[in-house]
Amino acid sequence: MPKKRLIDLYAYRIVEGKPEFLLFKRAKGKIYQGQWRMTGGKVETGETYWKGALRELKEETGLTPVLFWTIPSVNTFYEHKSDTVHHIPAFAAQLETDQIPDLDDEHTEYEWLTLEQAVKRISWPEQRRLLKLTDSIITQNEILDDWIVSIPS
Repeated sequence: MPKKRLIDLYAYRIVEGKPEFLLFKRAKGKIYQGQWRMTGGKVETGETYWKGALRELKEETGLTPVLFWTIPSVNTFYEHKSDTVHHIPAFAAQLETDQIPDLDDEHTEYEWLTLEQAVKRISWPEQRRLLKLTDSIITQNEILDDWIVSIPS
């Protein structure tokens, strides 16, 4: 069985100088149903991780970021069903303040949340850690040029 290639993407907007994170409630019958999560998914065959992250954002929200960057860390966890240790690249996508997500069938609702609110909603410890790291990088204005991914037109 080929190893799953996965991505995490933390979408945010800046409101009054502070990030608000976009989280989604997973639909009934979908993996992680009822959980609040950020954008994520599988990378397709022949696709790079960063292109997979942009595609997942477009599929799950219909939105295109104004700034897209790699978070200098990965989400690591063990999945007992497949006996696999996953190392999942993480990305951040800044959206325009007035953009409204167009939900796909994987989600029933969305909310823009402060870091404190988002951390309370996210169930997975590694995702909470990455959310905090992302917030810190944004609020400290520490996004390095090397992390920024140019989005093709």
